Amino acid sequence: MEGALGILNNLSNNIQKVIIGKEEQVRAVLCCWIAGGHVLIEDVPGTGKTILARALAKSAAVDFKRVQFTPDLLPSDILGLSIFNQKNQAFEFKPGPVFTSLLLGDEINRATPRTQSALLECMSEGQVSIEGKTYRLDPLFFCLATQNPVDQLGTFALPEAQLDRFMMKVSMGYPDTEQEIQMLMEQNKVHPIENLEAVETHERVMWLKKQVSKVRVSREMYGYIVGLVNQSRRHADLKLGASPRASIALAKGAQARALFDGVDYIRPEHVQELILPIMGHRVTLSPEAKLSGRTVVDVLEEVVKAVPVPIDKM
Repeated sequence: MEGALGILNNLSNNIQKVIIGKEEQVRAVLCCWIAGGHVLIEDVPGTGKTILARALAKSAAVDFKRVQFTPDLLPSDILGLSIFNQKNQAFEFKPGPVFTSLLLGDEINRATPRTQSALLECMSEGQVSIEGKTYRLDPLFFCLATQNPVDQLGTFALPEAQLDRFMMKVSMGYPDTEQEIQMLMEQNKVHPIENLEAVETHERVMWLKKQVSKVRVSREMYGYIVGLVNQSRRHADLKLGASPRASIALAKGAQARALFDGVDYIRPEHVQELILPIMGHRVTLSPEAKLSGRTVVDVLEEVVKAVPVPIDKM
């Protein structure tokens, strides 16, 4: 697994040249990508969401497109549409921005539910169906969607069923004082993203994705994952527990996370690190828990403590 670790380190270190002090978030996004998932980044404006997407695309030398979601955006603006060619007297398909390797869906909650659904279908199916024809997306297709949690005016909140389609939900958070000073110093002349160079290729990232499924998962670890998800369904402070899709996401995410440690098997800490980004948006607090000031973070910490950790037999 040394080859996989080398690629991951190359990507992570390169991205962190422009995303300062966010190693955990960068690692989570990379895990999500190579595990075949998609990520929702929820945070206030100016915390580096767009820069993260651009840095990831530049580092891996893959195609990148950005869509600014607005209430008047149509599904065809994302997927593409058939246009009649008068010269050939035939309809020709004009691909939309979804036909790329990395798609940044900026402020996804500003689009109507119809447009949101069109994108989420692409995410789950890996293809676009228009007028009876099916068009496959890039095998590396990765959607990094963002939303602003503060400004809710004129937005359409993603329902639980659609949130569940995102493998992970990540928050960038503000940098600390030293990190922000460093950021200002580095941007004094030109933004570092403009000089960021590729360190990997499309082909090598494709190879990396194939290594994820080779990471071993013992029956005990499968039991641990299911135990965590089941515990969320039984917790008194949760109105809605995690779905079976969360179990699948935890297993795949932990396999990807194991590659960061250069091992070919998952350990409990690989699962535990991804509990919040994978399960945080899949559970809903009860009204009583909200009134008492409880948070999803508090509850998930209790979920982890309540489930016995299996003995490492690998």
